[in-house]
Amino acid sequence: MQKVLYALVFSAKADLSVHSINFGFHSSAMDEILRTIPHRPPFLFIDEIVEVRADGATCKRTIRADEPQFEGHYPGNPIMPGVLLCEACFQTGAVYLAKQIEKEGKSLNDVTPVLSRIGEARFKQMVKPGDEITIEVTMKETISRFFFMKGKILKGGKPAMTIEFALAMVDGESA
Repeated sequence: MQKVLYALVFSAKADLSVHSINFGFHSSAMDEILRTIPHRPPFLFIDEIVEVRADGATCKRTIRADEPQFEGHYPGNPIMPGVLLCEACFQTGAVYLAKQIEKEGKSLNDVTPVLSRIGEARFKQMVKPGDEITIEVTMKETISRFFFMKGKILKGGKPAMTIEFALAMVDGESA
């Protein structure tokens, strides 16, 4: 079963319109993601949690031609924006951290994963509508409430992007 989600899209003229976008998720996979991290469509860039390991997590995403970013990036030659590929890594990192804090009896209702550092982003292949990507995140080290990670996007089993980043777990009141 697939869900149709409604995304609010603001135009340059600041009028509000509602677009029906079929994000192509199976509801059980989407329900798990929505229970795990605070991100919501249209700013959700993972479709499925594949696995959570002791040292990281793996998620998947199918890039769909009807996604709103392709209206302007680039018409006639749609390319997934690199910053959104980075965001898919950050969200996969949030999945990993959410599952780790569950073991401590906490949830993302208590803390919010906030991006605190980005480095070494390298783009190796273009990602286009129709591509299925695998997002892999691995924990490097923890210093206080900062979690340093490495991310990798694979397309066809080969790297499309690599990045290093840190997420901070911020108390709900501080976020």
